[in-house]
Amino acid sequence: MLNRKMTAILLAAAVALTLCGVSVFAADPVKEDGSAPAEDQSAVQTDTAESAVSQDIPREDGDAVPEEGGETQQGASQGDASGAQSEGETPEEPEPTPDPAGTISFDNLDRRVRAGNLNSLFLQENISIIEVIDYDKLKEDLRKGLNDVANAHWELTTGSPQISTGIPGMEGLDAALQSIAAMSTSTAAQSLQAQYDTLREKFDDLKEGKLQAEAADQVRQLRDAQDSIVMVAEGMYIQLSELRAADEALERSLNALDRQIEELELRYKLGQISAMQLQQAKAGRTTLVSKRETLSMSAQTLAMNLEAMVGADLTGTVQLTALPTVSAQELEAMNRENDLAAAKEASFELYDAQKTLDDAQEDFKDAGKEYNYNEKKYEYLQAQHTWQGAQYTYQSAVQTFELKFRALYAQVKDYAQALTAAQAALAVEQDNYGVDQLKYEQGTISKNALLTAEDDLNTARDTVATAERNLFSAYNDYRWAVDHGILN
Repeated sequence: MLNRKMTAILLAAAVALTLCGVSVFAADPVKEDGSAPAEDQSAVQTDTAESAVSQDIPREDGDAVPEEGGETQQGASQGDASGAQSEGETPEEPEPTPDPAGTISFDNLDRRVRAGNLNSLFLQENISIIEVIDYDKLKEDLRKGLNDVANAHWELTTGSPQISTGIPGMEGLDAALQSIAAMSTSTAAQSLQAQYDTLREKFDDLKEGKLQAEAADQVRQLRDAQDSIVMVAEGMYIQLSELRAADEALERSLNALDRQIEELELRYKLGQISAMQLQQAKAGRTTLVSKRETLSMSAQTLAMNLEAMVGADLTGTVQLTALPTVSAQELEAMNRENDLAAAKEASFELYDAQKTLDDAQEDFKDAGKEYNYNEKKYEYLQAQHTWQGAQYTYQSAVQTFELKFRALYAQVKDYAQALTAAQAALAVEQDNYGVDQLKYEQGTISKNALLTAEDDLNTARDTVATAERNLFSAYNDYRWAVDHGILN
């Protein structure tokens, strides 16, 4: 899933220089009358390898490679890959209260996933690989590498080895050996020139800030992947809360069914119902027990997955604390259009789609130059259609993102009104239960009737709890979209 291209380039640039410096670039300092590789004959004219590059290895535009010159475009400091640092010191955040043993709280879930999840830790190591790059040191290594290649090329092309067997009458063999030596020298020179060009391109990209910008993009992609792992863990947490709430509801249903079966058995003994009716009720209980066992196994499996997400022991018995609630102020602060703009700005998916579109535009421009914008050439027409298709692809990505976000916004609002309705129904059931409780105390209804009223009250409470979870889940997804640009 992850693009390793940038990491490979940066690491290879730093490591390969050392290897090449030992095997190919080990050359004496350039002499004052020396010359650069074939395409850069005026490149090297100073005494030492270091000063040769800093003064006389020309760029394609004629500028010399600077020693430690001014700031490059976008900067060449190590901090460019990880974002700008604030000038003042950031105040330390208070240490979060740790979860009790065997417990996971939703408030600590983000921190625990980032600190304990193996996939998240692996991604963090990849981020660190990029962030620890010393761009000043890398630039210096590239400068020295360029100089070493120039020296090696100069030594190779200015030397004129004379090969002779010294045997009279073997002039033909001498000429053949001389020709082979010249061919070998030419091949080696071409290889050195190719190495120089490759290093030159990397040096220019580093000087202009292209490598730093690509590294920053890579870090952003990796952090987006980390955020997605945390989001998955939060989804597991909410789902496990639902399963355990459903288990409690099934337990109450079993208790109610047991009371009903007890009553049916009495009525059967009195001859008021048939054996078939009693058997059907008991069969219903068997089905309910089986359903609860299946639910329990699913909850245990999900609990172990959640434990794995935070790096805890896999027991399947982890306890959860209550989910946070969504306040009226948070709902009131939602602004669909402003939040959509923030989500699009934060989205790595749309950012990557824009970069893909930019690359497609550059390809189209290159094709236009290559075929002189001649619409009679099918190659240019193909490039036109490819560019148009890339635009449609990008527009589709933006449209899909906007549709999903607007649907999520509407879902939050819908769950909010559903919660209000459930709370109103609960208030009615609380009043009804109060009336039935008074009737029971007065002896006008049976104990079973009061327990049935209590079941109805608990069902209404379950409905409110479900509505609260639905609202929080949707609002949490909404915040992930707004703050991180990730849509579930």
